[in-house]
Amino acid sequence: MSAAGTVLVINSGSSSIKYQLLDPRSGVVLAAGLVEKIGEGEAQVKHTAGAETTRQTREIADHEAGLRVVLELFGQIGPDLSGAGIVAVGHRVVQGGRRYSAPVLIDQAVEQEIERLSPVAPLHNPPNLAGIRVARELLPDVPHVAVFDTAFFHDLPTAAATYALNKEVAEAHRIRRYGAHGTSHQYVSEQVSATLGREDLRQIVLHLGNGCSASAVVGGRAVDTSMGLTPLEGLVMGTRTGDIDPAVTFHLVRNAGLSMAEIDDLYNKQSGLKGLGGHNDMRVIEELAEQGEPDASLALDVYVHRLRKYVGAYAAVMGGLDALAFSAGVGENSPIVRRRALHGLEFLGVALDEDRNEAVQRDGSIQVISAEGSEVTVLVVPTNEELSIAQQALAVI
Repeated sequence: MSAAGTVLVINSGSSSIKYQLLDPRSGVVLAAGLVEKIGEGEAQVKHTAGAETTRQTREIADHEAGLRVVLELFGQIGPDLSGAGIVAVGHRVVQGGRRYSAPVLIDQAVEQEIERLSPVAPLHNPPNLAGIRVARELLPDVPHVAVFDTAFFHDLPTAAATYALNKEVAEAHRIRRYGAHGTSHQYVSEQVSATLGREDLRQIVLHLGNGCSASAVVGGRAVDTSMGLTPLEGLVMGTRTGDIDPAVTFHLVRNAGLSMAEIDDLYNKQSGLKGLGGHNDMRVIEELAEQGEPDASLALDVYVHRLRKYVGAYAAVMGGLDALAFSAGVGENSPIVRRRALHGLEFLGVALDEDRNEAVQRDGSIQVISAEGSEVTVLVVPTNEELSIAQQALAVI
């Protein structure tokens, strides 16, 4: 592999920075790391280059300090960025609004637009932007590219993107379905099409991690998705409610005396699996449910019920189903969730091979878990958002 043509991918979160240095053509990762708990006293730092992993605990006040630590680690441990042939830095940005339907080269105007969109992604766009500004200052000699989570869903059919909200209010405040996890949904759906050798597929992608989302994709184009104006809507998640009656908000204000800030925290950080079963880790929930713990059992039941509900709805939206893909941490690693999510869907043409489902290898490969003769092909497809961001960044430059 040539050292030329690498891309540094940066995913700057509210209190973390995830990064990878990789070759977007071969997919080979030269280095990867994570800086966690920025601004929380003692931050945790992990940097892996080749077979060597370095871990540190140190005080990191903000994202500028965090990125300086990242560059320092590249200098000390490698690979040396000056000799790595970096041709671009790709940045994950959650909200691109109506303006951005594709990745873009970042300039001051793009930064301003990302900032302007912060009210519809208050937990994500500000830290994304902080990472961009610091990275552009510290790495000024290479182009920086923004890759938007919402881009894949930019052209949703109007009926799918529109809420039945007063039109003037919706237009004035840019309220519509934007979706999220679009980079993952695009990557996985493209992998499914390539694997099955068909471009005309009607497929459902289930991105199941701590954040969860579903998409319906026809012929490579997204026609619906579960996340909405924000990443709160849709499936049950690690700490988020997913779908909930909007009037619950009014009820909590009037009867529980909660403020908007408290309800925001409740819906986004204290609900989902954590709110129902006490833990946001599906592995713990499954273990407790197997032991007969009632709250964990209910959490798993609600989680799976919502999944099956969306699969049925999206099959109806598309007029049928050819393929269904599980991806992300839970989707790739939980045979229990996969089995239970597909239970009772034989009427859609889904036939699961129990042995294949249990035998899924965690080796990064795409694996079919449907039975021979199943009308719907069911696959486990490891997502790779970093590779997708790198490839899109390279295409832009």
